[in-house]
Amino acid sequence: MAAAGVTTILILALLLPAAAVPCKAPRPDNATASKLLGTWLYVAGAAQFPQHLLEMLLIDHGHLHVEPRDREQELLLTQHVAVGDQCLTNNSTYFEITAGNTTLLKHAKTHQTLGMLMNLSSEDVLVIQYQLQRERTYLGLYLYARNLSMSTAHREEFENQAKCLGLSEEKIVYAPWKMELCQVKEIGGSGPRTEPVAAATASPPPPGTHQPGSTST
Repeated sequence: MAAAGVTTILILALLLPAAAVPCKAPRPDNATASKLLGTWLYVAGAAQFPQHLLEMLLIDHGHLHVEPRDREQELLLTQHVAVGDQCLTNNSTYFEITAGNTTLLKHAKTHQTLGMLMNLSSEDVLVIQYQLQRERTYLGLYLYARNLSMSTAHREEFENQAKCLGLSEEKIVYAPWKMELCQVKEIGGSGPRTEPVAAATASPPPPGTHQPGSTST
């Protein structure tokens, strides 16, 4: 089912070995943990294969919430994504901030590395890149933000990072945020600085970008 595929891709529930491949990404600093806490709104995703792009077109909106775990250098991710008439939830991944200040995305049970935080050039933007190896390598890049009304500079930064990884503008899909399935609920920490999710609208994608509704979904 398409919804199951989206769950696998966006919610990062795969139990596969992975190797994060930096692409000139700035290394997070010692204050990374505090910057990550709170709620992040899903803005866009980029993927290399056509079937994954089609699955991303089914996503209306989503968000993730980052909170501390028992271990000081680990942060739990609770992720939500609206697909069709469902709000899918998963909390099987976490961030691990290593001694070298690298922030890795890992699976909570297997502790296998799924990807890494790409940059923190702005405290309002979060970019996650992960690479999964099976029959062939799957490479994905996802953009989250505190505010859905993103600046052109932040969007261009994401697109440049995608290009660096070999993902062109045609492989980027922006979430439309037309529905109200996954409500943002704060549990402490920093929250999205925006209007309530039900009233928020993401900025339109740049020319040449896949737009939900303009392609078969």
